[in-house]
Amino acid sequence: MIDLHFYEPANGHGLKHDPFNAIVGPRPIGWIASQDADGHVNLAPYSFFNAFAYKPPLIGFASTTWKDSVANSKATGEFTWNLVTKDLDTRMNATAAHVPHETDEFELAGLTKAPSRLVKVPRVAESRVSFECKVTQIIQLKGADGRDAQGILTMGEVVAVHIDKSLIVGGVYQTALAHPILRAGRSGDYIEVRPDAMFEMIRPD
Repeated sequence: MIDLHFYEPANGHGLKHDPFNAIVGPRPIGWIASQDADGHVNLAPYSFFNAFAYKPPLIGFASTTWKDSVANSKATGEFTWNLVTKDLDTRMNATAAHVPHETDEFELAGLTKAPSRLVKVPRVAESRVSFECKVTQIIQLKGADGRDAQGILTMGEVVAVHIDKSLIVGGVYQTALAHPILRAGRSGDYIEVRPDAMFEMIRPD
């Protein structure tokens, strides 16, 4: 028998750190670039991020409040997603700083803006994979009681993809070859995906 720690989130978890975002992990990082109607660019990482559909390809990131990424995405209808790899970890972390709206996080973190092809929002040139996205929905999340949750989900359709060709081997994108990092809970835990950690299971179709 497993000795279980049980709790109801509404009544507190009773632990040193809330385990929720460590249990649901590791999670891909939504490194989102956006810009407002006046052209001010924002770059910020989101740990509540994932892919949701193939056709059309949809991704989404959730913000706890109405932050610049959400406001900018609503204003222009566009954003880009940029893959965070181990070599970019400290620069990604620098873009998480709470800074004034007019601050350019690309400059703050020593990153280069790369022009996108189908959207006006730039990509992170140093990122080995980027998605150009058009906003499809901005959703105020709700709890089971119908009340607003502390979460706003921004969904976007991926309309263009940029991949470092060295990550494609035999016509197949190699996830671990890029050494992506993923969020793993607490105040600052991350995991690096490495080739030696990969394994394969074929579906029993």
